[in-house]
Amino acid sequence: MKLTLGEKIKELRKRDSRTQDELAYALGITPQAISRWENDGSYPDMEIIPAIANYFNISIDELFGYENNRERKIEAIIRKVKEYDIGHRDDGSWVEECISILRDGLAEFPNNERLLITLADTLWEAGWRRHHGWQYYGEDGFIRYDYDHHKKNEYWSECHKICEYLVENAKDNSVFTEAISILVPLHQIYGEPDKAISYAKRMPRLQQSQEFLLTEATDGKLSAEYIGKFLLESARQFSEQLVFGLVADKRNFESDMPIEKIKGAISLFSLLCDDGNLGIHHDFVYKLYLYLSRIQWERGYHDDAFVSLDKALEHAKAFEGLFDESEHQLTSPLVAFVKYDVGERREVVKALPEEWPYWSNPDYSRVKSEITADSRWNEWVAKTQL
Repeated sequence: MKLTLGEKIKELRKRDSRTQDELAYALGITPQAISRWENDGSYPDMEIIPAIANYFNISIDELFGYENNRERKIEAIIRKVKEYDIGHRDDGSWVEECISILRDGLAEFPNNERLLITLADTLWEAGWRRHHGWQYYGEDGFIRYDYDHHKKNEYWSECHKICEYLVENAKDNSVFTEAISILVPLHQIYGEPDKAISYAKRMPRLQQSQEFLLTEATDGKLSAEYIGKFLLESARQFSEQLVFGLVADKRNFESDMPIEKIKGAISLFSLLCDDGNLGIHHDFVYKLYLYLSRIQWERGYHDDAFVSLDKALEHAKAFEGLFDESEHQLTSPLVAFVKYDVGERREVVKALPEEWPYWSNPDYSRVKSEITADSRWNEWVAKTQL
């Protein structure tokens, strides 16, 4: 029983992306006590068991491993699909298999919210892999979507129906919010901005987000941890929107302006992690460097482009190196209390040449033919394959 309980607590903590410090703070005990439970050195006193179950929003029976067979099966189905890691794959070889797994699951557990939202998310990804995003720059220079083409995407049609059903019927708030997060961009590429806006307005404002409110929920070291996480996630989201803002208007690329903007986005992470330890954010920064190299080459800064490619390789190696740890802690002053579960190992460095330049707009075919003809490209590719 002790072994099962310790494993269960650790499993639930990782499921909810909680650290040992967070759980300890909530229960009013020390992090060392949590560590002992999870390492089978001891187990919780019986009077604290209800508080643990309440923290993870489960029953005491579930905490002790007595959850019913139905939930175990549903979890196993979702876990099987997640093992395909579709969010980090550019190919569509997984599409039929993952969809089939979820359809079989729904045949056994009709209308299960978790299976439905997982299917919706899988269909959303499948639509991009199989039909790609048909987009172009209009006469005004702004990016546009081929609305009629997207409305014929059979994966997105089904995804749309599932998400609309879940928005109106889901009891789980996380399922509701995830359904909206799919419907908003879906209506955007359908050319239905009014619907996209109406769904977006059903979500909380930035100051009401979980990440922001957590910075105001505690004090001491835990508050410092939440502030650090908020700053890093804000930097990531800001940087991604900055890229989208650049590619939205083709005329932005008629000057060196995008080069300075991308460099500025990268500098945000250096500002927060001034010792070079970016943790899981090395993943995003290497992608920024890949894109920077593409823009630099196009603007004639060919030497700088290869400097950026080497920087991308450096950060990709740092990110891949994290997979040797189960948990990684940042070390710069502003983020010194931030810890991350690293996640499942995946190949990053060797995939760099296929990922380049990561964001595809504007069209980079000319740049690709030129940069790959440079002898330094093959030298860089060789370094990624070591």
